[in-house]
This record gives sequence, C-alpha cells and structure tokens, in this order.
Amino acid sequence: MKLTLYTDYSLRVLIFLGAKNKGELSNIKEIAEAYKISKNHLMKVTHELGKLGYIEAVRGRNGGIRLALDPADINIGAVVRKTEDDFHIVECFAEDRNRCVITPICGLRHVFFEALQAYMAVLNRYTLADFLSDKDMLRIYLTADAVV
Repeated sequence: MKLTLYTDYSLRVLIFLGAKNKGELSNIKEIAEAYKISKNHLMKVTHELGKLGYIEAVRGRNGGIRLALDPADINIGAVVRKTEDDFHIVECFAEDRNRCVITPICGLRHVFFEALQAYMAVLNRYTLADFLSDKDMLRIYLTADAVV
C-alpha cells in the first residue's frame, strides 16, 4: 500500500510541529522550506489538520500554527485513516469500480484485507510522541539551511 502525498505531508507537518517547544508557533512557509515541498499543498493539508483537531491556528500579526493536542494523543493510525481517501488496495475493494469476474470466489481478496488490517494495526500502535524522542536532532534536520 502506498500513502498519498496528502497523508505523507500531514504526518510531516505533525512531526515538524511536534519538534517545536510546546506552544511554539510555526508557519506554512517555514514548514515548506524545511521539507522542500509546495507551500500550496501544505496550505490544504494544514487546513484539514485544523478541521480534524490536530493543529490550531493563531491569527494575527504574530500568528501561526501549532499542535492542538499532546503528541501522545495523536495516533498515527487515526491520522492515516482520516487523511487517506481510500484503502482500496485492489480493485475488488471498491464495489463501484470492481470489474473482476472472480470476486465472489477469490481467496486473494481476503488475504489483501487481512494484510490491510495488519498494516493498520501496526500504525495504531504508534503516536506522534514515538517519533519525537530526539527533538534536537529533528530541529537540526528541519532547519532549511541544514547540511546533512
């Protein structure tokens, strides 16, 4: 299974904000420069993360974004489920687009379903806090001018 860029960027934003000191504000430009990714994509991602309650925006001249929850309360599996548009890893998972003639008797479909469940079970075991154990090194790597 391959995650969409949307989910990838969502996780990156959460890691970036989690690497900051508690309550410290960041902005989309700073995050885009750190990861060398599109500011426009990040605007959509951060808007959705805000709607989902993972980040909060502070308006005004010195505003920005920050985590709305403690990193230990942000489950990676939940983030992936909320940011991925579908989990149809094979055609037969999408009933409206399935044209495979052996779907009713195919055992492979059940194997893929089991694999997807295992994949999500692993993601469910982790929170954002699990990826923030070395905030100092994260900050070094996330500095736009870092040479690593």
